[in-house]
Amino acid sequence: QLQLVESGGGLVQPGGSLRLSCTASEFSLDYYGVGWFRQAPGKEREEISCFAASDLSISYASSVKGRFTISRDSAKNAVYLQMNSLKPEDTAVYYCAAALNLGRGCPDTYDNWGQGTQGTVSA
Repeated sequence: QLQLVESGGGLVQPGGSLRLSCTASEFSLDYYGVGWFRQAPGKEREEISCFAASDLSISYASSVKGRFTISRDSAKNAVYLQMNSLKPEDTAVYYCAAALNLGRGCPDTYDNWGQGTQGTVSA
């Protein structure tokens, strides 16, 4: 089982930035598509970005496009989500998830999940 750990959440003012990390142990993320999700209170979980291991393609939800950037560091076995120009509506628990990625593009489903990290945007 792939163990995922998120870190980097916290409290930031509107317009500020956070950098989330998703690290894995025992298995290399180079073979896994990794997605970032978030769930705000009272709302459904939303997939906001993914990094495909198969063809290195990247996608973003329209709600974060232009503000968030996903990247991978193979040497550190980590995937990052740089979040800039944060808004109060970005407040949520952020999760990373991974799945073996053999086809083109990001996985359709994910079977390995981290515990989540809270990101709060407030003045």
